[in-house]
Amino acid sequence: MIEFHVESDGVAVLTWNVTDRPMNVLNEASIAAFEAAMEKVLSDDAIKGAVVTSSHKEFIVGADIRMLEEMGDTAEEIYAKGARIQALFRRLETGGKPFVAAINGHALGGGYELCLACHRRIAAEEGRIKIGLPESKLGLLPGGGGTQRLPRLIGIQQAVPLMLEGRDVDQRRALKMGMIDELVPAGELVGRARQWVLEQGDEKILQPWDSKGYRIPGGGVQTPKVQQFFVAGNALLREKTYGNYPAQRNIMSCVFEGLQTDLDTGLKIETRYFANCLLSPEAKNMIRFFFSMTDANKLSRRPKDVEKSRFSRIGVLGAGMMGAGIAYVTAAAGMEVVLIDTSQEAAEKGRDYSRALVEKQMKRARLTQAAADALLDRIHPTTDFADLAGCELVIEAVFEDRAIKADVTARAEAVVGEDAVFASNTSTLPISGLAEASSRPAMFIGLHFFSPVEKMPLVEIIRGRETGAVALARAMDFVRAIGKTPIVVNDSRGFFTSRVFATYVREGLAMLAEGVKPALIENAGRMAGMPVGPLALADEVSIELMYKIMKQTRADLGDAYVVQPGDDVIVKWVEELGRIGKKAGKGFYEYPQDGGKFLWPGIGDHYPLAASQPDVQELIRRMLYIQAVESARCMEEGVVEDPRDADVGSVMGWGFPPFHGGVASLVDEVGADAFVARCEGLAQKYGARFSPPQSLRDLAAAGNGYYGRAA
Repeated sequence: MIEFHVESDGVAVLTWNVTDRPMNVLNEASIAAFEAAMEKVLSDDAIKGAVVTSSHKEFIVGADIRMLEEMGDTAEEIYAKGARIQALFRRLETGGKPFVAAINGHALGGGYELCLACHRRIAAEEGRIKIGLPESKLGLLPGGGGTQRLPRLIGIQQAVPLMLEGRDVDQRRALKMGMIDELVPAGELVGRARQWVLEQGDEKILQPWDSKGYRIPGGGVQTPKVQQFFVAGNALLREKTYGNYPAQRNIMSCVFEGLQTDLDTGLKIETRYFANCLLSPEAKNMIRFFFSMTDANKLSRRPKDVEKSRFSRIGVLGAGMMGAGIAYVTAAAGMEVVLIDTSQEAAEKGRDYSRALVEKQMKRARLTQAAADALLDRIHPTTDFADLAGCELVIEAVFEDRAIKADVTARAEAVVGEDAVFASNTSTLPISGLAEASSRPAMFIGLHFFSPVEKMPLVEIIRGRETGAVALARAMDFVRAIGKTPIVVNDSRGFFTSRVFATYVREGLAMLAEGVKPALIENAGRMAGMPVGPLALADEVSIELMYKIMKQTRADLGDAYVVQPGDDVIVKWVEELGRIGKKAGKGFYEYPQDGGKFLWPGIGDHYPLAASQPDVQELIRRMLYIQAVESARCMEEGVVEDPRDADVGSVMGWGFPPFHGGVASLVDEVGADAFVARCEGLAQKYGARFSPPQSLRDLAAAGNGYYGRAA
């Protein structure tokens, strides 16, 4: 775990080398090993000090998440284990001998908290080293002294935003902020750290905050400037989170309370708040989501008996915004892209989409001219399907029209090899139906990207009735090769993401038709934790598109079509009012050129306000529960086979609140029995759409949840 070596000059080198994990992490075994090594340094008079470094490409990436899950079920248990880590780091910094962190790679979470306890922090110049405290992204706060030492090191106003956002910075930015003390070439890192230890001589070393006359950089908590920072910060935090993320609130409290005391008292305050966070349902949900994301990115559902694929040449049919975005992320991953459209001008315009993106990156010094040129050179705009020869995968991203899709499918398959995969980027049309145009449906699959492709991290992989294991495995390999997260679903109308996402928007439209204030609807959506309100989202995705999908679905299903909430609103807004959404500058909102958007004042002329307005919590529950109950139907129907895919798809695909962990985790958080009971109540008031499916009732009756026995 910890390699211990004493150099001839009397400086010990403690090298982290956790061998039973893919990266260096803090866990019971590594903490015990480090503690033993540290005590050797402090107890041996012949040792002058120590350098702490790593034999891995990273320094230490934080605590082992499994260890966090096993810290206990009570605040007392968690506090005791947290206090042990606090005591370890405190012993290191008060033992009297100099410790230097030689940061050769990422230092995150508990790894950076160890660096903060060291008396100096030196990092390698080369590459990009991530440094920071990302615990808030898991619903937690830094529990190894981070909320107390970082503000004491760089000042409250610099430290707090980093911790609230869980944001890391590279080593150059860290140096400017004072988070580290030096940058040196990687080959000189340990040598320079040893030199610094020797420069300290035999005098007992103290941290700045343990030294007489120490003052917090930028002012303490009670200085007027910092007081104003806390007042404004709490207001902004409430505005952004609506109180849904207790970790952020606790971070603010830790800093405010702890920095008015000595460090030892501050560490006790931090440990209490850490226990509060770890026991919260939000942290449990977000930690579960972390594991689900990890499983998705590890391709845990990939067919095991198919050899891993590597891609060098990809075809993209359609150079509109979606196709252009797919071409960009593929080229950015180092693959050649054949970008086809009906005219050379349209194909060239598709490549220009990538040109604009790389130019923006160059302005921000994130991409060199040579790298930008190489990326653009990998995109070949053309109208000739013959250029698809040699493509291992072809992705169709043309209009949502079956005839057009069938035509390009046949033309592409006539050129590519028999073992090439053909994928359709459709958001609603069933893959099995589209595969009827294919001469080899076993190699036909759905790849549903989200817009804008370069920003959205999820790809929904849709398996048709005849899609084979090889096509699925290769599709999953491709999604990871371009740095996206895949979920796997089975074929159905709307698949999973489009189908469930639509329920949120339509519930907002149903509320509008009921006479609920539009502003109340929008605020309820944001208070629920959704990125934007349902009316704004309808404008963004296009009311006209919703109208077209509705008409196509009616035509396909005929008498079997079930009228959806909000259908009448959509028809009115498109057919009568011509307010088709943001792209036209008018929908539920107005979009003036010289100012911000605002709700259209004329909404009330068509949907007058009800005399009695509902409680906002009732609206929030409707918006979230309708998504969860529709997801339950998807799982019952076999569209989604694993609740992890439902959770990852909902959070990463359309922004379901992360503090709930996803649509399946929401059911477990509420409790399946309580969730079913509440849905039955909503069904009585608002309609059968809230009625829970039998599988969910069975889950509740058995006392289970999607992730095991109910607590």
